[in-house]
Amino acid sequence: MDPQQRLLLEVTWEALENANLPPNNLADNPVGVFVGITSVDNAITVYNSSYDQIDSFFGTGNALSAAAGRLSYFFNLRGPCLSIDAACASSLVAVHQAIRSLRNRECELALVAGVNLILNPAITINLSQSGMLSPDGRCKTFDASANGYGRGEGCGVLVLKTLSEAQKKGDRILAILRGSAVNHNGAAAGLTVPSGPAQQELLRQAIADARITPEDVGYIEAHGTGTSLGDPIEMNAIASVYGKRSQPLYVGSVKTNIGHLEAAAGMAGIIKTILVLQQGEIPAHLHFQTPNPLINWQDNAIKIPTQTIPWPNNNKTPMAGVSFLRFFGNKCPYNCGKSTGDKDNRN
Repeated sequence: MDPQQRLLLEVTWEALENANLPPNNLADNPVGVFVGITSVDNAITVYNSSYDQIDSFFGTGNALSAAAGRLSYFFNLRGPCLSIDAACASSLVAVHQAIRSLRNRECELALVAGVNLILNPAITINLSQSGMLSPDGRCKTFDASANGYGRGEGCGVLVLKTLSEAQKKGDRILAILRGSAVNHNGAAAGLTVPSGPAQQELLRQAIADARITPEDVGYIEAHGTGTSLGDPIEMNAIASVYGKRSQPLYVGSVKTNIGHLEAAAGMAGIIKTILVLQQGEIPAHLHFQTPNPLINWQDNAIKIPTQTIPWPNNNKTPMAGVSFLRFFGNKCPYNCGKSTGDKDNRN
């Protein structure tokens, strides 16, 4: 069995414990499961070893669909059950789908997960050949020296309810997800080329869905892979939508701390953002020495926190956003450096 499936079982159990929800109480109830997952490293390893190792459990042990299905089976859950492969945006798309499912009353509770393990060198070789990986393994997001990302592993699980249901049950509420949005660039300059206008449109869609204004948001957790092409496109899109304001907008990326978790990257970003709101502190964004000259730093109020700072006391309800411009692919077809990007956006 793919170790990612075991990790999902373990971390889901821990999430339910943290939410004070006995798993037996969920049995036979409309509980949804939404899992962001892309890696098939374990299956590749078995394929490459010997067909003699393929037994009757190989299919269910390695199919991406079974990663979500096993959770529903193990906990005896009757709600929607989806494994979502949207590359680096997988876990945030899973959150988006869970929000829609809860709003449409398809489920009364949702388990949302992202998982990524590196179990085979094939994808690392592919990303290296594509010029996506940093030689020193560090994500130097928004820095002039950004030259790719470092791969990371992890698993995270959120337990979601509608706000009214959580309040009625007296649940401990860590944060409120006010809105979300998903889009794609459509036909652009190339299959793997990201689009600033599409990212701006997505940011505005998420703001509208949340029924807030850009000025309400004090912090953005960016995708921020640390690529010379992707960083400017993402940051300039954020600046276009959020940059004209009286108070600073702080922007950071957890990838500078733990690397790029790929399918679980969005989950890592959203958990970090919840902790930022809980603790009232914005942690330092690492490896930021010289601002990327392709980013317009002068005409907006965006700041990169290079040390831990307290959340600004502006008498507003603390609000933050998580922005993902998904990067995955090969070299830019134009003379724009080594980095690459595909063109799916998630907020």
